[in-house]
Amino acid sequence: MEYYDTKSSAGSPIVQRLTDLLFARRVVALFVVLSCGTVLGIAAWLTPSESGMGTHTQMGLPPCSWITTINLPCPTCGFTTAFSNLAHGRFYDAFVAQPFGALVGFATAVFFIGGLVVLVTGAPLGGALCRFWTMKVTWVVLIMLLLGWVYTMLRFRGII
Repeated sequence: MEYYDTKSSAGSPIVQRLTDLLFARRVVALFVVLSCGTVLGIAAWLTPSESGMGTHTQMGLPPCSWITTINLPCPTCGFTTAFSNLAHGRFYDAFVAQPFGALVGFATAVFFIGGLVVLVTGAPLGGALCRFWTMKVTWVVLIMLLLGWVYTMLRFRGII
């Protein structure tokens, strides 16, 4: 039977590196939890606009400059309304306001929960995300953003 001295190995470079990695992972998780939690908290505080866009003006922000200058919504028009609808449990209304914004809102909630898991347990969830995120996924996300924007423009024009 081999004797393992935990006191002398606790200061070993490998143990120190693992401790540092776990601490760094939890710091990143804290940033994710605070960021996502703030966004979701603000979304819950806001009242979703019935028109499907313009909710952001409740925070003192100006109306969308795209709409005021070229009479077309910008690629993210409706995101704040979608987030606010999600925070109020109105999932259908969130997708009607901006489908891609609703997906980003769900992703924000998932990241918030994942961040809490990492913060509490130190689980390596970030590594799984890094392995999942590829150039193909990036293109899919960009295409979804474009489709959400087209949908918003069609809705803005009263076509759908």
